[in-house]
Amino acid sequence: MTPIQRWTPVEGQPQQAADPAAAHAALLQLKPADYAHSRNHLGGAVTGLSPWLTHGVIDPPEVAAAAEAALGSPLPPGHALTLQLAWREYFLHVAEHRGAGLLQSLHEGPLPDALYASTVPDDVRAGRTGVPVIDQAVHQLHACGWLHNHARLWLASYLVHMRRVHWRAGADWLHALLLDGDLPSNHLSWQWVAGTGSHKPYVFNADNVARFAPRAWHSPGTVIDTSYEQLDAIARGQVALPRPYRAAQQAAVGSDAPAVSSTPPTELAALLQPPAADVPKWAGQPVWLVHPWALGDVPDDLPPNTVVLAVLCEEFHRAWPWSAQRWQFVLPRMAALARSRGAEAGVISGTSNTLLGLLKHAGPVMARQTWQPHYRDLLEAGRVTTRPVPARCTSPDTVCASFSKFWSRQPGAERFSHRR
Repeated sequence: MTPIQRWTPVEGQPQQAADPAAAHAALLQLKPADYAHSRNHLGGAVTGLSPWLTHGVIDPPEVAAAAEAALGSPLPPGHALTLQLAWREYFLHVAEHRGAGLLQSLHEGPLPDALYASTVPDDVRAGRTGVPVIDQAVHQLHACGWLHNHARLWLASYLVHMRRVHWRAGADWLHALLLDGDLPSNHLSWQWVAGTGSHKPYVFNADNVARFAPRAWHSPGTVIDTSYEQLDAIARGQVALPRPYRAAQQAAVGSDAPAVSSTPPTELAALLQPPAADVPKWAGQPVWLVHPWALGDVPDDLPPNTVVLAVLCEEFHRAWPWSAQRWQFVLPRMAALARSRGAEAGVISGTSNTLLGLLKHAGPVMARQTWQPHYRDLLEAGRVTTRPVPARCTSPDTVCASFSKFWSRQPGAERFSHRR
């Protein structure tokens, strides 16, 4: 097995962009059988599709169709890829019902919230903890903006249970640096690890790392080199927190964290334009509204005189800043869509009130649905007709408190394991 290269920067080559051609090329590389038996290994046949899925360039039914084409048969309900796609849809289901409530603990965890720190320690941010698995994960995060799911779980578990950092602080920190940062998937995964969104805290040890990670990540003799029983007791506050190994921290080689910003980097400024001060030239025409989570092709069934507007909601990005890598991933695609039907020359950035003032000049406004804070409010306040994100699962009318309950309500799923 070899580590995935799709999100690893190569000198002299641009980072992959949020465009359908790159996403569909990646779909053709799917190896569902290999994924099923090697996905838990950091060097396994993982798909690497999450940035394109998060931003709506492709959707779960497209992934399933590509997997079925590769298999030459239908994708079974119990297949590992089916379950991974279902987890993504479960997180969206919870977000639809709980809204901003998912940004707080869903229920009490192993310890009261007040016992956890509200900031991520500097040695973790720099990848200088002296625990190789954590430092390697942070270095890769800085370089690529992407991590294997196992590495994300390990990083979250270490921060919450071994360093006693509140899950929300860790989730916000990770979200800002990921290309595929998605509030439902990211923050609910952190709650699953913390035990505020599951029945028990998730812990891991050095043996687990040695089984699934490359040698450079192995962490014998560190604070995680102990039994699961001991780690669970630490997570529940029954055993004192271990002291960080200062000598190892001092010897560790750190890396600089990418800066995050609520606005795009200066090299992308040419893709932006201010909102029109007067009545726009497209007033009264139908509008397809592009936002950062709707970067797929413009639908074919829109009225022929529909124009495309691409918008950034400033309140969201002030609350959830992005790395330059992510701005470079998203903004060129938004600008290309905006120019595809000639309404405006670039992406319009503004407050919710400014954007609502712009949309009042439009005829009917249509967009792809999103849960993301502020963007969802914008679509609702602007009376935008939304189209659902294509899905494979049925979303029950009442919220499911666990993935197992969600999965049990899917047709044909009851006979199969739902382990993550």
